[in-house]
Amino acid sequence: MVLALTLLAAACSGGSNLTLNTGPAPWPNPDNVAARIDAAGLPSSSTESLTVHYHSHVDIFVNGKAEPVASSIGREDQSLFSPLHTHATSGLIHIEAPEDQDFTVGMLFTEWGVRLTNDCIGGYCGPDTKLKAYVDGTSYTQPISTIVLKKGEEIAIVIGSPPPTIPSTWDCLANIDPAIENPAQCADFGEQVPA
Repeated sequence: MVLALTLLAAACSGGSNLTLNTGPAPWPNPDNVAARIDAAGLPSSSTESLTVHYHSHVDIFVNGKAEPVASSIGREDQSLFSPLHTHATSGLIHIEAPEDQDFTVGMLFTEWGVRLTNDCIGGYCGPDTKLKAYVDGTSYTQPISTIVLKKGEEIAIVIGSPPPTIPSTWDCLANIDPAIENPAQCADFGEQVPA
C-alpha cells in the first residue's frame, strides 16, 4: 500500500521535485526542461510543429531597466520542443503547435521555472514591489499569469518603477539576431520583411 501511494505520488508530480526561481532577474534558462513542459500542461516533441504558428513578444522591466527573457524556455537544444518556447533572449515567444489552444504567460513562466503568482514574480513581491502588466500598451487588470499570448502581441511585465515609456508595439526586425531567429517571423508584428 505504501509503495503504491509512493508510485502514485511520483506519477502525479512528474517524478521530479521542480523548484522555482525566487531570485532577482535576470533569470537563467531552466533546468529539467521536459518536466517543466509537463508541469505547464503542454506536450513535447522532438520537432517543432507548424500546424499553428505565430509569435508574441514579452518585455520584462525591473525598476525601468529591460531584462532578458531566457533563450531556451520550453526547448532543449534542437531535440525537445514545447509548442511554447524561445530561441533567443529577444523576448520573441514562439507558438508552434500541433493544434490551436490558449497559451498563457503562466505557462511560459512555469516552463521557465520562475515563480509567478498574483503577488510575486521571481524574487519580487507586492505590496513592497509593484507588479504590473500591459498588453499592447494597455494596462492588464487580471492576474498576469492569465494573459493569453496572441499573434503580434506586445506584453510588458513591469516590476517596480516603470520604464519611461510602456511599449505598445515591438520592433521585431531591429531586435532579433537573424542568425538565430528568422526575420520572416517579424511579419506577425506587421513589419515588411526584406526580400
